[in-house]
Amino acid sequence: MVALGADQAPDETGETYEDNARLKARFGRPLVPAGAWALGEDAGIEVAALGWGPGPLSARWSDRPVEHLLEALDGVDERRARYRCTIVALSPDARELVVTGELAGAIIREQRGTGGFGYDPVFVPVGETRTVAELGDDWKRENSHRARAAAALRTVLVSS
Repeated sequence: MVALGADQAPDETGETYEDNARLKARFGRPLVPAGAWALGEDAGIEVAALGWGPGPLSARWSDRPVEHLLEALDGVDERRARYRCTIVALSPDARELVVTGELAGAIIREQRGTGGFGYDPVFVPVGETRTVAELGDDWKRENSHRARAAAALRTVLVSS
């Protein structure tokens, strides 16, 4: 398996998660062995009160994303949010699979927890009382939007 760091991946210039995931998969295609699949992934947070943004711009939205989000929602009661992830998988014979994963929740008014990254300290998933930062990496491996997208990809690959 070849994994590229964020500083090695192409710029995310697409308008959608799928566009950016496809850019990454195509970038990686010549870097993996001829018989291997190339995967690209993009994810972000979408907040109802922000017109379901920042979306694909989540990583570039602000140099202080959590604080910026909390300021944008100051005085706003509508706190629904979701994490979304799209994976594009390119087969050795140029077939393309696209899958998505979503984790619904809400944005709380103050940061809690030290785990995770990005918006995790202010995102509480539906059915939980703790933030993703408090729930920890083991919970994320099983339940995150990325875990759900990976499970969807596994299902598609097994059934094809």
